Amino acid sequence: MGVSCVSAAVSPPPQEPRTCRPRLTELRLSAFAGHRRAALALGAFTLFAGPSGCGKTSALRAYEALARLGGGAGVGEVFPDPAACVPERARPDAQRRRGFRIGCTADGPEGPVRLDVAVQAEPGLRIVGERLSAGGLVLLETALRDPSRPFVQAAWHTAGQAPVTRAPLPDDRLGTALLPLRVAGKTDGQRRVLAAAEQMVVALRSVFACDPRPERMREAVPVGSGRLLAGCDNLAEVLWRTRAECGQRHTRLVAAARAGCAGAVADVVGEVLGDGTVRGVLDRGDGVRTELGRLGDGELRYLALSLVLLTGPGVLEVDPAGEVPEAMQTLTVLADGLDRGLDPVQRGELAALAARMCERGHIRVVGAVSDASGVAGVPGLTVVHLEP
Repeated sequence: MGVSCVSAAVSPPPQEPRTCRPRLTELRLSAFAGHRRAALALGAFTLFAGPSGCGKTSALRAYEALARLGGGAGVGEVFPDPAACVPERARPDAQRRRGFRIGCTADGPEGPVRLDVAVQAEPGLRIVGERLSAGGLVLLETALRDPSRPFVQAAWHTAGQAPVTRAPLPDDRLGTALLPLRVAGKTDGQRRVLAAAEQMVVALRSVFACDPRPERMREAVPVGSGRLLAGCDNLAEVLWRTRAECGQRHTRLVAAARAGCAGAVADVVGEVLGDGTVRGVLDRGDGVRTELGRLGDGELRYLALSLVLLTGPGVLEVDPAGEVPEAMQTLTVLADGLDRGLDPVQRGELAALAARMCERGHIRVVGAVSDASGVAGVPGLTVVHLEP
């Protein structure tokens, strides 16, 4: 079948220190939207760069989809419009089926672990194939045997009296995420399967996909959970919370605001109003307070993205793996249009902040920009240049 191709030129990812925290090191788009046979390297701080239509947003969408599948979400919830994920010129097979394929590699204590997933989009949405492998050994493999039943046939490595164990798994869930419920862990082979599956799931979980919407950040908001939404609608409420909870991070946020917002900035605060709502303001330090609603779109996006980088799963609206110690987890921020509306100074300051935060190993950033030339020299940055 013929599809439009997207090529990628990748700067080699900087060498990352060995860590016990599982993390994704490669995103594979074998056949997804406008991508064909694309392998995108992922470092601690990665930018997909290129003109409109080159596939930056679809790459981030594939990453988020894998993360949600890894968290146990159903395929229908993850792909509400599956036909949009099928390569445009993909032709149906003899059974009138069309679909797409995505995958990734997660590194960690078990070494590189690969996951590849085949999804049927038409005539019905289902996962029709999955492969989890490490060190050249297939640890889990599924295949659709009977299209009339909502199951795939799964086989996972056992290395006991029988080399593999076979059983049906539902076709609307990622099998890798279900393995802890199905594998006993009695043999060395089973324990290896469980360890690889856990590494992959932990690497995929705790993703915060954000795209700040300035038009939603200008009004006062009710006091709620204090967890930042993907569109940063409740920025004022989260500013009010974080200023009280973590003085050190708030000081860094004020420094970032001072570098990227016009005029003097002495503080960034959330003010509780008489009706119980909270509004965000910049304290200018001379008795003047500027409501966030008066700031430009670029200033609001810059401020929101800075807050995202300086906080963590306890503040962001994410679903971390509660059964895994925090020291084993990494939060990944997916930021589409990371440079949208920002001036060169704001872009440089935000990239430098992202690089500093990613150095610590507990946060990773994958963003999309139209042009990375202005920040290409930032230490620790991996740039993936996409072309139509």
